[in-house]
Amino acid sequence: MTQLLEDLHLVDLVRARIDEMPEKAALSYREKGQWHDISWKQLGTTITQLARVLLHLGLEPQDKVALFGQNSEKWTMADLACMQARAVVVPIYPTNTAEQAGYILNDAAAKVVFVGDQEQYDKALEALPHCPSVAHLVLMNSTIAKRDAAVIQHSYEELLRYNVEYCRQALEQRIEESNLDDLLTLIYTSGTTGEPKGVMLDYRNFASTTRQHSRVLDYGKGDRSLAFLPLSHVFERGWTLYSLGLGAHVGLLDNPADVQQAMVEFKPNVMCAVPRFYEKVYSAVADKVSKAPAHRRALFYWALRQGQKRFQADNGGQPLGKVSQAFYRLADKLVLTKLRAVLGGEMRFMPCGGAKLDDVVHEFFQSIGITLLCGYGLTETTATVTCGLPGSIKLQGNGRPLPEAQVKIGAENEILVKGDTVMRGYYNRPEDTEAVFEDGWFKTGDAGYLDEQGMLHITDRIKELMKTSNGKYIAPQRVEGMVGRDPLIEQVAIIAEARNYVSALIVPAFESLEAWAKEKGIKYKDQLELIQHSAVVEHFEQRLKEVQGELAKFEQVKKFTLLPREFCMKRGELTPTLKLRRKVINERFEAEIDAMYAKAKKLVGRKKASAK
Repeated sequence: MTQLLEDLHLVDLVRARIDEMPEKAALSYREKGQWHDISWKQLGTTITQLARVLLHLGLEPQDKVALFGQNSEKWTMADLACMQARAVVVPIYPTNTAEQAGYILNDAAAKVVFVGDQEQYDKALEALPHCPSVAHLVLMNSTIAKRDAAVIQHSYEELLRYNVEYCRQALEQRIEESNLDDLLTLIYTSGTTGEPKGVMLDYRNFASTTRQHSRVLDYGKGDRSLAFLPLSHVFERGWTLYSLGLGAHVGLLDNPADVQQAMVEFKPNVMCAVPRFYEKVYSAVADKVSKAPAHRRALFYWALRQGQKRFQADNGGQPLGKVSQAFYRLADKLVLTKLRAVLGGEMRFMPCGGAKLDDVVHEFFQSIGITLLCGYGLTETTATVTCGLPGSIKLQGNGRPLPEAQVKIGAENEILVKGDTVMRGYYNRPEDTEAVFEDGWFKTGDAGYLDEQGMLHITDRIKELMKTSNGKYIAPQRVEGMVGRDPLIEQVAIIAEARNYVSALIVPAFESLEAWAKEKGIKYKDQLELIQHSAVVEHFEQRLKEVQGELAKFEQVKKFTLLPREFCMKRGELTPTLKLRRKVINERFEAEIDAMYAKAKKLVGRKKASAK
């Protein structure tokens, strides 16, 4: 397969799959609790029709088409259709504001916009008066209530009925003229601060990542992948395009909140996820185990130890003896199989990226028999740079570089990357592009090191390292990952920059907290009164002490404030990939943060006064 992938454009790969297995399922989507399949033949017919329509609408090669909506079969087919038409796809997160969407549409000079639902439609209409390049709006959901707008509006279903047979030859010619240097997409990085920048990724980038993954992973025809992360992000979109290129069957989930039920129904072999997903599953299991009778807890931990031994044996450790093998089979039958069933029961492996995964959470999944492939990558590198692989997985680190990726450590321990997966640059931003390249190496902005085995270890974002007033450096993601293991904690934001100790803003997992409060007979009228109750605060203090045992004293959270609501994207406190926007959070919760240091300030003031 690798040799075949050397020369094939992504459009050619998908067309080859359509010809090879026309009646097999290519895509599935969930509607009203039921899964519906789309065959490769149906996929081919639809994307060809849509591509001809784009030519009919006047799109020239490398014109921009924006996709503004949640995951759906229509989103993916529009994506593939744009590739056939040689258009450049500009994904926009469905949660973006009208202002954010308008900025991207203007910067990319998009001519056509596909909108997913009423929410995105309304935002698009709000932005369009300021987006002169947009000429056509395509409504992907038939329930959208249309309003007058200064652009031509089409329903997705109408496009499928357009008579565009006359564009047949023009489309075939356009496909023949396509090449690996064409831009495939502009992906606007959300960033934690500043304006988003359009990352230019071409077909050579995607050909390279497809080729390299196919060399190291046993994956393709017959496998099922569930796409629940947003297709607007390079991680899920890159994996979905890779999956389709290799003939895998992709299930598309429009509502991430339904992921647990969807896994049980669709039974994926593979699913990409970010650390927060794994942390929530781990916390839910840990909470359930903590409430179980002593004999059931003992059985659980015994089974987990057997799974841990099996994981170590499978990844370079001592082979299991006959007794250990028998113990593992029993543990698997009694406990581990039931835990895997929560994730559908047929998971072969799960790529994990987006941030550092806590080692304890990582070990839990490996021990129950869910193979996590923890990796490292960025939008600018077409996702994966390094990845742990079956047979050589370590709990610490982010795996070794892909076969053709070059990685080295530069000044300030910055990770530098070179290879065909690295972006062409930032769209319309030559100065920003120049700033992130050094002698041909892309400067990631992340700090880390390579160990003796060539394994990459991420320490933190260089710009996110926090320096206390005592001169100590804090890696907030590490602390947050450790604190976030606790089943009673939903979200946590570390505060330490220029402070004399570490503090935290903590959002409780209210469902679990309320169950605990009920057990203890704590009375309260709302969530605010609950988090202010002295017994609740004392309980969190005790749990923080227990969960921070592996941290150095200067890294440990000394003060915390419980918040009555979650950080959210709509308020600008999270990026679309659920990373904290620290600047926004610090500004929004300035009073709460200052209150955690007020006493310390008073004490310092008294000391200064007495010194005088």
